[in-house]
Amino acid sequence: MYLVDSSVLLEGLLLQERADEVKQFLLRAPAGSLHLSDFSLHSIGLILTRAKLHDVFVQFVEDTVVRGFLRVLSLPAEALPQAVKHQLQHALDFDDAYQYALAELYGLTIVSFDADFDRTPKGRKQPYEALQQLT
Repeated sequence: MYLVDSSVLLEGLLLQERADEVKQFLLRAPAGSLHLSDFSLHSIGLILTRAKLHDVFVQFVEDTVVRGFLRVLSLPAEALPQAVKHQLQHALDFDDAYQYALAELYGLTIVSFDADFDRTPKGRKQPYEALQQLT
């Protein structure tokens, strides 16, 4: 069970250097194993629409969330203090601390290109590492 960070999805959506790695991970992951935080979904929307890629965002939401394979999870309000605790304890930005608290709450492995998660006990896997775990 994986929590896919926005850094991974944006790498694929923007067809950046490691887009093929992202594609392979998303295609090979077992059904029902991929999760996305509401925070990441909104961040992706912000980034893509600021870049005038409104159609890309709408298509992404329709393909991956509405009809697709990503389950969106939210951190309940009562767990937000835990996110702040992680932010302070592991020197994370709030968005990373939110992801970390969500992964901890649901027992998910974080898949991210963001090395900040390496400072935490849970750490992270890059898509290629998660792929190796799947095979």
